[in-house]
Amino acid sequence: MGFYVNPPADAFKAILKNKTYVDKSGLIAYTNQVLESDRMLTCSSRPRRFGKSFAAKMLAAYYSKGADSKILFKNLMIAQMKDAQYEENLNRHNILFFDITSFISMADTIRDTVRDLQADVIHELVETFPGCISADTKSLFRALMQVHAKTGQKFFIIIDEWDALFREAKENEELQQEYIQMLRSMFKSSQTSQVISGAYMTGILPIKKYGTQSALTDFKEFTMLEPGRLTGFIGFTDEEVHNLCMEYDLGFESARKWYDGYFPNKKGHIYCPNSIIEAVSNHRFSNYWTQTETYESLKTYIDMNYDGLRDAIVALLGRKRCKIDTGTFQNDMTSLSSRDDIFTLLVHLGYLAYDMETEEVFIPNEEVRREFLRAIREGCRPELAKAVRMSDKLLEATLRLDEDTVARMLEATHESEATPDNYNNEQALRHVVITAYLCAMDHYLRFKELASGKGYSDILFLPRNTSSKPALLIELKWNKSAGQALSQIIDKNYTHVTQKLGYTGELLLVGINYNTSTKKHTCKIKKILC
Repeated sequence: MGFYVNPPADAFKAILKNKTYVDKSGLIAYTNQVLESDRMLTCSSRPRRFGKSFAAKMLAAYYSKGADSKILFKNLMIAQMKDAQYEENLNRHNILFFDITSFISMADTIRDTVRDLQADVIHELVETFPGCISADTKSLFRALMQVHAKTGQKFFIIIDEWDALFREAKENEELQQEYIQMLRSMFKSSQTSQVISGAYMTGILPIKKYGTQSALTDFKEFTMLEPGRLTGFIGFTDEEVHNLCMEYDLGFESARKWYDGYFPNKKGHIYCPNSIIEAVSNHRFSNYWTQTETYESLKTYIDMNYDGLRDAIVALLGRKRCKIDTGTFQNDMTSLSSRDDIFTLLVHLGYLAYDMETEEVFIPNEEVRREFLRAIREGCRPELAKAVRMSDKLLEATLRLDEDTVARMLEATHESEATPDNYNNEQALRHVVITAYLCAMDHYLRFKELASGKGYSDILFLPRNTSSKPALLIELKWNKSAGQALSQIIDKNYTHVTQKLGYTGELLLVGINYNTSTKKHTCKIKKILC
């Protein structure tokens, strides 16, 4: 029993003491199934705070010969599953467990990380398997081969935060090559299947690519782009969040608004575990991503205005989607040469969700959307910050019934690069208005073209439960007048839609017209009670 070789189950035992623990032991059934097969090498990458380390510690507690963890697992899902080989593998494997971030923090300098890792693990192997390893052995895999040659025993290797060196030493290619070489010696050797029974690596990024090829081609990868069979284990599911909300008396619909939005395939929606647990612990829905270190990276990437990145981000904030090509991304944080590379990276960081069927990215939920707005306000792209500030002021002008200012600010939005070049119909006008009111989404739910009264209302902003602002009902006209737009709301009883949605209180009727001859917007606003 040691720190790295056959560790005890203490870390997982501490996790189980948390009353909000969500059982993810079904992952063990998958790793048992692929043991000593051609799919035995698994890499599961996902954003920070999505439970990567919890999974790694659970697997270590389950497999490690240095642990006696039957009592920890007896009430978990894996112990009840048929054909999961639960008893056969429980505490029956030699485990190597190492957290790369821990080795980075302990090294005198980061360039010593790989050397120190191998030396420390070999030291424990020598103590655990006396008389097996030559005194001059410095290669970790060579040490494992020597143990296997003397004992016939194999190893299950767990590497937590495998990509930390690529993130912490972005520019040190020599260190990265040394690290990849160590991994290749273990996982791309002709002796790998003789010495290793399985491997599980966690990280934020998928395995580094060189050109079009992965550095470790034998790994089966599960990512935020393609989570495959491990979809239910990359975060909390709808059912799991619903059960937590019921147990702790939290509104499930509010949880969905704040933290839902990742649905990488047809197997359901995924939530960020840390955000849900924080909401449950604090009994309050809020933005908990401010505690993650990836926030500073978000500002950096937004400030790279590759290929119209700025305009695409404005569109995403307005609840639009953006089609991307994920194939050029090299799975690192330095080889970024296009907007698609940055958006693909933001998917892996959790700031964007990805729809596999349409190949589109979008901002998944309210929590992440607020991080984007905060990053823009504090970033170095003045035009983006200006767009956000203008949106804030536009909402303020609307709420104080300042018709001239609303019209003037809509014209400013129209003249920006964030709007369609072909501004010649009401659909384009609707896009401009939605873009201009993008910050209203902090306070409102937005609906478009709802059946109401004797027709369809253009845009409805309904205040969220936490907002005291009045509802906004916006009607758009083209080459007519703002007054006619306002009259249509009343004449066709569009206000009936707010009653159908259960809203009572102040309602601002907003009529907007665009004149193609004068190139001017006009606005009329009327306040009523409903």
